[in-house]
Amino acid sequence: MANRITVSICGDEYTLMADESPSYMQRVASMVDTQMDSIMSTGRFSRVEAAVLAAANLADELLKQQSTAENLRSQLKGYLDEANKAKTELSECKRELLKLQKKG
Repeated sequence: MANRITVSICGDEYTLMADESPSYMQRVASMVDTQMDSIMSTGRFSRVEAAVLAAANLADELLKQQSTAENLRSQLKGYLDEANKAKTELSECKRELLKLQKKG
């Protein structure tokens, strides 16, 4: 069920509806508000321009985070592949050791 929360962004009230918790939605609104306030504090941008620039900044941050996450997933996959290879080698060594113990 969707949660509904009223938030303030750049002094205007917006009603957000989402499945996420109200505290999460407030954090999202706060990020947008902070970005827009920072951009508008220069006095060079209108509210609409600040909204577009805030969206671009947040999209840039998202894409960088996604790239970092993908790199970490790839690195983790490599580590798991190495661990599986080591596990297989250990099993082979144990079998060989058992064979040698039976002969000796």
